[in-house]
Amino acid sequence: MGLSKCHLKYQHYYFKVGPRIVQYIIKVIMQALQLFYVLLKMDTPSYILLQNPPGLPSIAVTRLFCFLKKSQLIIDWHNYGYSILSLTNGPESPVVHIAKWYEHIFGRFSKYNFCVTNAMKEDLLVNWRIKATTLYDKPPSMFQETTLQLQHKLFMKLSVDYPQFKAHSDPSDFNIEKSAFTELNKKNGIVIHTKGRPVLLISSTSWTEDEDFTVLLRALQDYEELIRNGIKLPPLVCVITGKGPLKKYYTQLMEEMYFKHIHICTPWLEAEDYPLLLGSADLGVCLHKSSSGLDLPMKVVDMFGCCLPVCAVNFKCLHELVKHEENGFIFEDSKELAEQLQVLFSDFQSDSCKLNRFRQNLRESKQMRWDESWDQTVLPIIRGCSKAQ
Repeated sequence: MGLSKCHLKYQHYYFKVGPRIVQYIIKVIMQALQLFYVLLKMDTPSYILLQNPPGLPSIAVTRLFCFLKKSQLIIDWHNYGYSILSLTNGPESPVVHIAKWYEHIFGRFSKYNFCVTNAMKEDLLVNWRIKATTLYDKPPSMFQETTLQLQHKLFMKLSVDYPQFKAHSDPSDFNIEKSAFTELNKKNGIVIHTKGRPVLLISSTSWTEDEDFTVLLRALQDYEELIRNGIKLPPLVCVITGKGPLKKYYTQLMEEMYFKHIHICTPWLEAEDYPLLLGSADLGVCLHKSSSGLDLPMKVVDMFGCCLPVCAVNFKCLHELVKHEENGFIFEDSKELAEQLQVLFSDFQSDSCKLNRFRQNLRESKQMRWDESWDQTVLPIIRGCSKAQ
């Protein structure tokens, strides 16, 4: 049971006046009371699996509940909460120091620990004296390559609200139905890619401080300039999904940019459409930079589940997921990203192009799915604990 989320919907209702440190203290107290109340209403579980972050006040409250009810607390470390707080409050903020102390102390009270990278496993042991087992995030089974038939259906659906998915011209044959990327022959039901179609590039984001989208925008400017200078490259549709606090800021930047060969849209997709779009895209771009340098972007995990190659901005432990020149590219800045886009898209419809080689490598890797990873890593530990009891 993931209990760390059950109290979060309340946090923005309380105390928006006064010094920030006072706001945090009052908010944490209210959340602690609410969470403990919710836990007491539950049937007593044998184990509580708590994801961190958010861990303040979840770890302490859940540990108290486990002590009273003789349950076992398991913490799933996805990152450090204090490092995320430092993005908006600064590393020297009292709030950040309190959060770090809290995680350091109360994080040791769990019976078992899982973490998302080997780098975090080492950091937890060396700096926090916490032993953890690496449990890599894996894509759920819904993330698969999308068939051409489903791609066409999705593109036609999206074209109602987003003109970037519409065909540039009406077909001369009324038996043909076209999107910007696909065309359906209504007589035989066969779907093919539209000749001369644009590249479909996708990036998903929560529009927060740990993702600098000016890197992608500058790379797209360089890509546009290459086409204007006579370099033969396909047009590009860039889809950026998600919502978050900085979306308005970046949307305004995009509106101020002039592109002739690139079209950008920022849709909010229905839950069932997001995996389909990933499975329909040509390339994923990830701008996630871990606040701690120790976690991995789940969006890339989902993209790989769809056999979608990626270009990802580099940070400390990214190599545990993205293998440069094998399942994608790792870049340092916008210039390098623009160069990678040129390499990947110069012949992107050729069967022998680098983009297709990356995709084939992902297909052949036979990636483990989340339920398989859980059965292989988590269940043996829980069963071993049950026998010991």
